[in-house]
Amino acid sequence: MEILEMFGRIMMALFIGALIGAMGLLVLLIVALNGDFQFIGLVIAVVISLWLLYLFVDIDLYKKPNGKRIATGIIAFCLLIGAAFSVPHYYKESFAKVDGEVDLYEYEPFTDSEKLAQPDSPSSFKIENDLPKLDGATALYPLYAAFTEAVYPRGQYPPYDPAFSKVVSTTTPEAYDRLIEGKADIIFVAGPSSGQLKKAENLGVELKMTPIGREAFVFFVNSRNPVDGLKSEEIKRIYSGEMTNWSELGGKNDEIRAFQRPVDSGSQTTFLKFMSDTPVQKPEIEEMASGMGGIISEVASYRNYKNAIGYTFRFFAVDMVQNDKIKLLAIDGVEPTIETIRSDEYPMASEFYAVTAGSDNPNIEAFIEWIVSEEGQELVERTGFVSVK
Repeated sequence: MEILEMFGRIMMALFIGALIGAMGLLVLLIVALNGDFQFIGLVIAVVISLWLLYLFVDIDLYKKPNGKRIATGIIAFCLLIGAAFSVPHYYKESFAKVDGEVDLYEYEPFTDSEKLAQPDSPSSFKIENDLPKLDGATALYPLYAAFTEAVYPRGQYPPYDPAFSKVVSTTTPEAYDRLIEGKADIIFVAGPSSGQLKKAENLGVELKMTPIGREAFVFFVNSRNPVDGLKSEEIKRIYSGEMTNWSELGGKNDEIRAFQRPVDSGSQTTFLKFMSDTPVQKPEIEEMASGMGGIISEVASYRNYKNAIGYTFRFFAVDMVQNDKIKLLAIDGVEPTIETIRSDEYPMASEFYAVTAGSDNPNIEAFIEWIVSEEGQELVERTGFVSVK
């Protein structure tokens, strides 16, 4: 009888263990599909702890001398080990990201946005029909959203809905793809990368680039970093892996953590042009879940660690992100300001473009002519960029 009772308890323990394990497996699958890999260790620890709790209750461990203390200690130990897998993630998340974290709905045209630049008087140029489909870089969306409000008919132009909206921002890489594939008529971006030029050539598409404004390409660090400026050659030595510690540049004894941006993004294309023939070390990579549950690797987003350095465009950092935890570096002794961009003192100022690819939309040419006219350039200046005239 005792043997049968013991067998029954063993089978019940196995059944309960299998049931808890199945539930844990389901949770693990959901976690993996959502890309929340930092919770995997904790989920496994919770599953083991629940099964141990059942066993301890089943064998009456809690009723034995010091049993409660022993059982609680074992379960707490399991949970602490599981939680330890999540701690590095939350430590990492505690450092603000700088690239990509803006809400473009704040700049959507015809929403009474106070962030959009306004002309002194109504535009002399209007488009009522055959509206060109606009797309472009995140950092330039406030500018071409202002163009839209000045020229297009009142309506809804949500920035993240290419299937519905005539004016969106899908970021530089996708904007170039959409232009080359005929899904956009004008994109507002930095110059194309070699890969984007190659894709256009392969599809028999000629890109026409019209300069419409000037902007500064900037490098930034944590605001507590004592380094306030770098020479161009020092930046190249950092990103080639030749200089690896801030103490070599007048900073503290901290290893330099040099972040990059994804390939074909506007800032990465500009960065590679700046680096020229200097070899670039491989960027930091992070793994994340794909939509189908697989693992993909992407360039790590900038994290504002005390020893980090990253890059972007001045307007995006100063006006859109407005992160007071970072500071822009002077380059070759020159601060990146509107005045130094206008005077060409800042060494890393460059033009940005309205790019077209042979669309048959009848309003494209006239629209671009208006953009480079006095009225359009007024909005360039009022948005926070430097005009080309």
